[in-house]
Amino acid sequence: MKNPGHCEGGKGALQPPGNQDNGNRDHVQLKVPLIQQSYHWDCGLACARMVLQYLKLLHEDDFQNAMEKLHLTKSIWTIDLAYLMHHFGVRHRFCTQTLGVDKGYKNQSFYRKHFDAEENRVNQLFAQAKAHGVHVEKCTVTIQDLQEHLSQGHVAIVLVNAVLLLCDLCPSRVKYCCFLPMGQKCFCRSSDYQGHFIVLCGYNRSSGSLFYNNPGYADRLCRTSITNFEESRRSYGTDEDILFIYVDS
Repeated sequence: MKNPGHCEGGKGALQPPGNQDNGNRDHVQLKVPLIQQSYHWDCGLACARMVLQYLKLLHEDDFQNAMEKLHLTKSIWTIDLAYLMHHFGVRHRFCTQTLGVDKGYKNQSFYRKHFDAEENRVNQLFAQAKAHGVHVEKCTVTIQDLQEHLSQGHVAIVLVNAVLLLCDLCPSRVKYCCFLPMGQKCFCRSSDYQGHFIVLCGYNRSSGSLFYNNPGYADRLCRTSITNFEESRRSYGTDEDILFIYVDS
């Protein structure tokens, strides 16, 4: 892959009232509502609901109508979430390393089942994004970019490898698993890659940690080290996808 360009998550963002000049804050913990996923496949939709509720834009009937209009199914990609944000008038920026579908995923167990059916659909969404007002960039995002973004009250939906993501606050028995609702099978140890969406909602510079909402839980805020976060979000399979969400929508 060619060396990608660099983009800053907070670049050009309008700072919400009361949060001016907060780029150097040591600790940020945004109160993003927790909404638990219902199935093994809808973590991205749960994250979208969290974000929309944080922005006071969530109305379930409207959300269901949007899913129907956008033809969202059980296979949710980050580009789907970007279109969903645009549908609700949410200012966003989708940063990724791959503008389309990486053909190498065809041989990866996580993607293999739906790859052929999804490849054309997802590639078409990328190709038509600009015309539809969906903001997509091929770029690299740094931790500093994320901290700058969060310090202004904004949030981000991040695609991670759930096999690698480790919460420092969760009991050891579920530390390595994106904890699913009762009755759902734990799948995080079943392969080298398990895509999972989380909502990034804070950081602490002194401890070198990040706070996030894991839609697998309904009752807790999660925390991980920057090192672990970087490992899980840069894992092959994620394309380093980050959907920046702005409160001034």
